[in-house]
Amino acid sequence: MKIDVLSLFPEMFTGPMHDSIIGKAIENQIIDFNVTNFREFTTDKHNHVDDYPFGGGAGMLLQAQPILDAFEHTQQEAHAKGIPDGKVILMDPAGKQFKQTDAEELAKSEHLTFICGHYEGYDERIRSIVTDEYSLGDYVLTGGELPAMVMIDAFHG
Repeated sequence: MKIDVLSLFPEMFTGPMHDSIIGKAIENQIIDFNVTNFREFTTDKHNHVDDYPFGGGAGMLLQAQPILDAFEHTQQEAHAKGIPDGKVILMDPAGKQFKQTDAEELAKSEHLTFICGHYEGYDERIRSIVTDEYSLGDYVLTGGELPAMVMIDAFHG
């Protein structure tokens, strides 16, 4: 299984994804795990990944361009290895609540990409690549990294 994660904080995955059962699966090449910092795909000199909503409103939104470009990069790498497109999962408090049946279904996938957000939300254009939106529950976290780790652990634990 190929797992790609798009995150502003890739270092958060170092311990949890490289220890325990998941770490052994990566070491034994059962899981091909990759975290991409989508800040590396910005096009402005200040490496901004967020912007104000165009329609007004409070808070900042993640821009589409860095995430879409990072996604395209990970897809090209997967295709070079003969790995097909897979599910693209957006971590979002408004998404479907993640359950064990979802974990069992995702465990059957050959390729998964997790998009981990921050700030007030996403530019809606990001949803053009998303196949599934999940939440861990009726509460808001500071980012999508912890929910992505929980989901990965649930179908590989």
